[in-house]
Amino acid sequence: MPIYDKYYKDENYFGGSYKELLAFFTSYSPKGTILDLGCGQGRDSIELAKLGYKVTGVDISSVGINQMIDTAMKLKLDIIGLVNDIYTFDSINKYDTVLLDSIFHFYKNDVVKETQFLNKILHDMSKGSVFCNLMIKSSQKEKYLKTQISNSKYNFEVLYDSYATYPEANAQYHMYIIKKSL
Repeated sequence: MPIYDKYYKDENYFGGSYKELLAFFTSYSPKGTILDLGCGQGRDSIELAKLGYKVTGVDISSVGINQMIDTAMKLKLDIIGLVNDIYTFDSINKYDTVLLDSIFHFYKNDVVKETQFLNKILHDMSKGSVFCNLMIKSSQKEKYLKTQISNSKYNFEVLYDSYATYPEANAQYHMYIIKKSL
């Protein structure tokens, strides 16, 4: 049983989405497809679907995915939920936006795995697609993420580079949104 299955026994374990994330995607166009990797109970997926995006949420926790789908059905939202390991998920190139919320931590034990995953996403993204990452504020980790992206062989336009407030924890998260141009 995945570790998050036990956390997700509590509905809305991680709380709501970031107002800054919703503000960005409210004004962003076109309202295409979003792949929410590590979606958990769907706190971002559900809110983005309300804005008119077609959302696919992927998580290793069947409990989280089932809760997201139940909520989506009650709200009459068209969300696809897939139980899958985000690190092995293919088909990234089929989505206009890839969203990772609190997935990258770049801790010493995970830095190689997470760097390989980041590079896979950057490689698999289609030209013109968007990558949106949110991670706890840390100048060292933010610098690492940006260095990895700038060292890739692809060109990106920065669409957003600032902070969002995670309301339940009163914590600042770095929200970095880029668009692939090559």
